Amino acid sequence: MDDETRFAFEKLLNVAHGESGQSGRVAGFLLAWWNAEANGGFDLADLFTVDREIAGDMTTVFAYLARCEIAEYPTDYRGEIEQIIARWRPSASAE
Repeated sequence: MDDETRFAFEKLLNVAHGESGQSGRVAGFLLAWWNAEANGGFDLADLFTVDREIAGDMTTVFAYLARCEIAEYPTDYRGEIEQIIARWRPSASAE
């Protein structure tokens, strides 16, 4: 992951740990990347419900993934992703 994408991704992780509606939408975006089948997909209409800066960070991550030649997942952040799963998708973390 390049530095620009890592910075955007880490900002999104911080938002996803929050309590707001935007936090839940960002969590949905990140968890769809991690495992959409287990954690649910991401509704693109949610881009209209987050701040522009957050939408920009989502766009940065999405654009990076679109350029990858093979699937890439943020495994270095597994612990944080698991915390987000436990917070926003508790039924998925029980499986």
